[in-house]
Amino acid sequence: MLKWAIILAVVALIAGALGFTGIAGAAAGVAKILFFIFLIGVVIMLVLGATVFKAVAK
Repeated sequence: MLKWAIILAVVALIAGALGFTGIAGAAAGVAKILFFIFLIGVVIMLVLGATVFKAVAK
């Protein structure tokens, strides 16, 4: 998911540099959403790793 967010951010930068503001805005919006979903997933995995999975491993 992070890979797609980075790809869309690069597409947004290139489209913005070439003057395609509509495409750049849409790509940047999707990249932002994917990045925040990635961050939420990382936080959930960290919490689970510190609590649930530690208890199961014992």
